[in-house]
Amino acid sequence: MHHLILGGARSGKSGYAEALLADSPEVLYVATARPWPGDTDFAARIAEHQRRRDPRWQTDDSSDLIDLLHTPPAPVLLVDDLGTWLTHELDSAAAWDQPRGSIRPRCTALIDAVSALDSSTTLVIVSPEVGMGIIPEHRAGRLFRDELGWLNAQLAEVLDSVTLVIAGQPLQIKT
Repeated sequence: MHHLILGGARSGKSGYAEALLADSPEVLYVATARPWPGDTDFAARIAEHQRRRDPRWQTDDSSDLIDLLHTPPAPVLLVDDLGTWLTHELDSAAAWDQPRGSIRPRCTALIDAVSALDSSTTLVIVSPEVGMGIIPEHRAGRLFRDELGWLNAQLAEVLDSVTLVIAGQPLQIKT
């Protein structure tokens, strides 16, 4: 089964995704967040996620996500989350001031890798739901929202199930 777990900031989406896999001893936790130098708050968020992980699980926080999906090293993958993955893609491509769609090839490659993933591999992807808030004041915020919204919609089309987590409560969108 391949799942997309969406939710707002601090909605409980990561905890929900982890609970889905609580009985799976062989999980590869693909952590996409990278610490920002000097940002102790973000470092604390990463540490909280690390403490919460099942000690039986392995963590990969350095592999290219697309490459990893082409040759999954474990039967169960938990990707947390696409928001930080997209941020790093935008950073790597110096695309924050580029037109929308500038990193679309990387996003399409991710969608293709997910689509090609064998059904024997369990995949759970966590991603922020960004379409329910206000229009961001700054261009970078609007770019991020638009690109992630597009990516979430495309992944929702190809994944087996979609769950929206609000205030810790899961709402099945697609089963």
